[in-house]
Amino acid sequence: MLHSFDLHVHSFFSKDATGSPESLFAAAKARGLSGIAITDHDTCEAHEYLKDHPAPAGLLVVPGVEVSTAEGHLLCLGLTLPRLKGAPAREVMEQVKAGGGLAIPAHPFDQWRAGIRPAVLDTLDLEAIEVFNAAVTSRSYNDKALAYATNRGLKMTAASDAHHSSAVGASTTVFEMDELTVPALLAAIRRGGQPDGHYLSFREGMKKHFANWFRKVNPRPARS
Repeated sequence: MLHSFDLHVHSFFSKDATGSPESLFAAAKARGLSGIAITDHDTCEAHEYLKDHPAPAGLLVVPGVEVSTAEGHLLCLGLTLPRLKGAPAREVMEQVKAGGGLAIPAHPFDQWRAGIRPAVLDTLDLEAIEVFNAAVTSRSYNDKALAYATNRGLKMTAASDAHHSSAVGASTTVFEMDELTVPALLAAIRRGGQPDGHYLSFREGMKKHFANWFRKVNPRPARS
C-alpha cells in the first residue's frame, strides 16, 4: 500500500516554529498523509509531550530531531536523542545507527541554512539524503542534492521543512509499505521511495521567513 510522509516538520518546540503538535496532526490528516516526522531543532521535547498528547488514530508520528552538527543539519529519524548540538556529523550518525535509526542530511547544499557541504558528505556513510526541501533558499540547491544522490546511488527524500502547520505536506515522499509502523517506514526509506517535491508558496515562504515574529503572537501554551 502506498503511504505519503512529510519527514521534516517542526513544532513550537523549535524556537523558530509556531505550530502545536495537534495543529500539525490536523494539517497532516487534512492533506491525506499517513504520517509525519517531527524533527525539531536540537530537542526531542515534542516526543515527550506526545506521551500525554498522542496523535490521532491512523497517523504515524515518527520520532526524530534535526541535529545542528558541527558541519550542518542532520535529520535523525526513528529515535530520540540527547542534546547533540555541535557534535561532529560522523559521531551523530554513529549514535543514530547504533540506536536503530536513520540519519539524513537536510537541505545539504543550502549555503544559507547550514547544509552539510559535499566535502563532508563524501566522508559520511550515508543511506539517504534530502534531495527536495520545499523551503530551500535557492532551487539550485535541490538540483545539486539530486545530482549528488544520483551519483552516489543514495535513496532520496522530499519534505516540507514546515515551521507552521499550514506548510505541512507541501512536499512529501511516497513509500510502499505493508504496515504503518516506524520500523516499516525506516525499511521503506532504505528501499527507496518516490519524492513528491513542491515548493512553498510565496505566502508560506514569508510565514517561514518571519517565523520568529509569528512566534511572538503564537506563543507555546503551558503544558497541562
